[in-house]
Amino acid sequence: MLDIAFAKPALPKAGGLVLLLAEEAAPTGLAAQLDAAMEGGLVRALEAAGFKGRKGQSATLWAPAPGIGKLLVLGMGKEGGAAAAEKLGGSAAAAMAGEVTAMIAADGLPAAEAASVAMGAALRHYRFDRYRTTEKAEDKPKLSKLTVATGEGTAAKAAWAPMKAVVEGVFLARDLVSEPPNVLNPVEFAKRCEALSSLGLEVDVLGVKEMRKLGMGALLGVAQGSINEPRLVVMRWNGASKGKKASNPVCFIGKGVTFDTGGISIKPAGGMEDMKWDMAGAGTVAGLMAALAGRKAKVDAVGLLGLVENMPGHNAQRPGDVVTSASGQTIEVINTDAEGRLVLADVIHYAIEKYDPKFMVDLATLTGAIIVALGHEHAGLFANDDELAARIVAAGQATGEACWRMPLGDAYDKQIKSDIADMKNVGGGRAGGSITAAQFIQRFVQKKPWAHLDIAGTAWSSKDAPTTPKGATAFGVRLLDRMVAEHYEG
Repeated sequence: MLDIAFAKPALPKAGGLVLLLAEEAAPTGLAAQLDAAMEGGLVRALEAAGFKGRKGQSATLWAPAPGIGKLLVLGMGKEGGAAAAEKLGGSAAAAMAGEVTAMIAADGLPAAEAASVAMGAALRHYRFDRYRTTEKAEDKPKLSKLTVATGEGTAAKAAWAPMKAVVEGVFLARDLVSEPPNVLNPVEFAKRCEALSSLGLEVDVLGVKEMRKLGMGALLGVAQGSINEPRLVVMRWNGASKGKKASNPVCFIGKGVTFDTGGISIKPAGGMEDMKWDMAGAGTVAGLMAALAGRKAKVDAVGLLGLVENMPGHNAQRPGDVVTSASGQTIEVINTDAEGRLVLADVIHYAIEKYDPKFMVDLATLTGAIIVALGHEHAGLFANDDELAARIVAAGQATGEACWRMPLGDAYDKQIKSDIADMKNVGGGRAGGSITAAQFIQRFVQKKPWAHLDIAGTAWSSKDAPTTPKGATAFGVRLLDRMVAEHYEG
């Protein structure tokens, strides 16, 4: 992670400098100091560039004063708050990638927003380069230390501490999703989760024998075509009970298909490499649990990851098979590429029977249909509880991880009626595919407060965003951490 420090406002002696200027506002603080050092040259340069401080405006000057290599001036516009501060921090970090050190002048912001600038910079600075061996030095980002200049350093540091833990959770999730599938199979994924016990998480891993004993025929059916055995990972954080027996924890469940070929219903070859991130839901839950433990959240929480690989092996599940889930309900498998819901069905049942959760949120890269409906701007939200749904939407708006609530209903549920079993795993056609998938999952929640996030369109980005570089996004870590912090910590 980027080394971030907070210091009193003073012009840096070396490196880059980022100034944040409000719309139509005269330079103050460090900006005024620099303008004085430049004998009014900063104001003249900005006037010549037509810079007004509007949102999205920027201006770059090179070597404006001794020791300062690159100066970036970013317009703050009239919008304030944490989200805007994060975007400014992210834009600053991206622009300063070529400098070894840099400073962001946040002396005009409250302490909490100065910390948010740091968070945005840290999030944007992420890079997955574990497998790069021949990259030229000039192509690598050089930025290693960032100083946030603020007159409220003590308060900003205090605000940054829990944010840093969340950033580390985001990075864990991004790392997991970015890993190639020949490295991150279910067994390796489970091992990495076990390492999180160093944060104070209690981690249990169930293998084939244990899952078979629990009757998890739906999950095991998906996994049976692969030589890589499935795993069920359970992570517990008892931040409210503090050593006492936790009751009614909040519960997060992740689909963890470490690679999805589609099985016998095999996918087209083009783009199949993207299916390494069909475990993004599980990656998000792992990152979330790390974030809660890292910031010592005062909540009892359980994260469950259903980890499988969906392969067309000699023993693979066939279209037409009927499997018996852990709940006892039978499922006719029409399409082996609709496998994530089968995994979730057994993990959700286990969560209810084992932990009696206050609520459940599952995350899954479940359907291409949700991308057709919502593009890559929103995750699809399905829920049987209005309060839970509203809290997720609000947290998504606050963190920039937007969700859009989708419908559920009997008309959709009828589409998964089977002629020979309790249900089938797909509806009658392409229409409403993300909805019928959610209806399938709902049959296993036993009327517990539940929400399903279909993150197929938001788990991976093909372009850079202010706080998210191209690649794995870790969508849901910040959203759910925010929801827990606002509503479920006591």
